[in-house]
Amino acid sequence: MNEKKKYIIISVVIILISVIALIGSSYALLTITLEGDKDITLTAGILSVDFTEGNTINLDNASPISDSGGLKTTPYTFTITNTGNINAYYHVSLEEDSNNTLDNSYIKMRLINNLGYDSGVVKVNDYGKGEFDIKGEELLEPSDTVTYTLWMWLDEMSGNEVQGTIYQSKIVVTSYDRKGNTPNEPVLDDNMIAVRYDGSNWVKADTSNNYWYNYNNGEWANAVTVSSDTRDNYLSAEVGTVVSMDDIETMWVWIPRYSYSIGSEDGTNYYGKQGDYLESTPSQSLPGEIDVKFVDKSIKDRGTAKYVVSDGIGSNSWYTPDAFTFGDEELSGIWVGKFETSSSNPEAENGGGNVTTLDAMVKPNVTSWRNINVSNAFNVSLKMNDEGNRYGFTSNIDTHMMKNSEWSVVSYLSQSKYGKLGNANFAGANKEVYQNKSNEFITGCSYGSPSNSNTDYGCQYTYDIEISGIGASTTGTIYGVYDMSGGAWEYVMGNYNDIIGGSEFEIMPESKYYDKYTSPDVSTACNGNKCLSHNLDTLGYYNDDKYFVSSENSWLVRGASFDYNDVGIFSIGPSVSYKGSNSSGNSFRLVATIK
Repeated sequence: MNEKKKYIIISVVIILISVIALIGSSYALLTITLEGDKDITLTAGILSVDFTEGNTINLDNASPISDSGGLKTTPYTFTITNTGNINAYYHVSLEEDSNNTLDNSYIKMRLINNLGYDSGVVKVNDYGKGEFDIKGEELLEPSDTVTYTLWMWLDEMSGNEVQGTIYQSKIVVTSYDRKGNTPNEPVLDDNMIAVRYDGSNWVKADTSNNYWYNYNNGEWANAVTVSSDTRDNYLSAEVGTVVSMDDIETMWVWIPRYSYSIGSEDGTNYYGKQGDYLESTPSQSLPGEIDVKFVDKSIKDRGTAKYVVSDGIGSNSWYTPDAFTFGDEELSGIWVGKFETSSSNPEAENGGGNVTTLDAMVKPNVTSWRNINVSNAFNVSLKMNDEGNRYGFTSNIDTHMMKNSEWSVVSYLSQSKYGKLGNANFAGANKEVYQNKSNEFITGCSYGSPSNSNTDYGCQYTYDIEISGIGASTTGTIYGVYDMSGGAWEYVMGNYNDIIGGSEFEIMPESKYYDKYTSPDVSTACNGNKCLSHNLDTLGYYNDDKYFVSSENSWLVRGASFDYNDVGIFSIGPSVSYKGSNSSGNSFRLVATIK
């Protein structure tokens, strides 16, 4: 499926020290849809952009002002209307001029619209990346109208260095073929609550639009479940209500269905492409971008999952990961536990131990659940949707212990432009997900770097600390998945040839709950073929451990413990002793699928 987009320059923003002027007009839009080998369909539609004559941001003899003062200045407004008979998908962005002499870090802004979107007060250089997205992709149905209001001002912390400088940018609306680049909307169970982070707290999000996530900006969709005695209050609460961490029992991140392909810059080693996000040629120690395209659940690509960058991505290069097929059901995405699993008694020895009497939790700043065998971890995960469960889950949801293929789809997405690799706040070696090196196995902790040194810390940076803390997530933002580099080794449901081993299963689970590998040789591990989408095509990325299952060690673990080198999100190994590790300390992670 080809991605199609049309750029519409709506207005020019010229920001001088003395004047900010905006000029606008309306443009027609032609939407082009191309799906595989099907006929090309052209559908005429119109996005009309309306401006009031003389509508400007006027800062004559401007000087740096406070945020409250900036919001008292006259804003600039514009209205977008879909006057056609088709859905129009678009986003609004702010593109800089290459001749600017004033750095965008001196400019502050706030953008709102009449449908509830509010960027808050932000610096231009802190908001978005690449094109400085003001708003991620949005939908306008036929006859719908949306009105935007924009304030911009010179930061009060600016000094004499801004004198005589100029800042110039364009407000642009970009229209998209939705199926080409937009993730499938998250599927929420009845009692799951969509949330966004307001800078201090998780707050209830508005699911009537998609303002609660923006994959282009590394803001993956998040949701929570809360305690039974607070659930009704939160479900009926207004958008923006703070959801107390004391009431949260589980936190989830949506991984939308996609197809992927891994490029080779030299035609031999498939370390991803250099692209726009890596300053050096991709290598094993510093791999490049994995190409990802979001697809709906009717698409199941079965290509090679690789291509030579100089040749471009071919139609047979895409592969839809196995994790998006659950038994006989094709999924539009999966929910992944945001943190390593903890228990309803995280203060117990090893965070819970080898029992099934405790309930699973997913929260930051608690001790992860360890010293539990594969069988008990599997059963604890499965019982979460039993009738009368504490989380409010319905019969539509299937909670289970994470499979190796499910871990892998998180890692590929993290290494794409939608994950930490694409986050402009991190460069070079810091593109790698930071390690959790807490010797107390505190969930969500960060060492503040991807360093492999063996220094132990209780919790040096919590998950919500800018850069140093959020660098340990798969996006480099607070909206990603944590504890996938460091923390405890995590059991995943990946098994060699149905050998039960030390898992304590009496019989193997239903096949949809685990990945079966039929050979200890990764090149023939899937019934004589190489397994695509199981991280076996990314072995050794960031120099992470790359061991595999065998008849002696038949279960896989992922991530890494705090006291070993060569660990990270691409680490993979057998479940028992190698390099002196103690499998009894392993934890696990949750996944939920919804019909």
